Amino acid sequence: MSLNSHQRQFLKAQAHQLKPVVMLGNDGLSENVLKEIDSSIEHHELIKVKLNAGEGRKEQAETAAKTVNAELVSLVGRIAVLFRQRKDDSRFILPR
Repeated sequence: MSLNSHQRQFLKAQAHQLKPVVMLGNDGLSENVLKEIDSSIEHHELIKVKLNAGEGRKEQAETAAKTVNAELVSLVGRIAVLFRQRKDDSRFILPR
């Protein structure tokens, strides 16, 4: 599923008031962190992830999104917004 600009804008607005639910530590994208991201996104559909300081934040966000089959909605500073819509009973009705 690829998001268009209207859908990204909608999801950014929905994520604005959210707090990061997963924070990367010194280990980066370890197996346990990826499991936590997967379970959090399964429950919430739209989450914020606080990334490590330093270089490679974009790569970390893209790798996390790809690993958990999610879309990277936005990346601002150290905060990445990830979205994966549930097949049934989704909270979000995306614009076309």
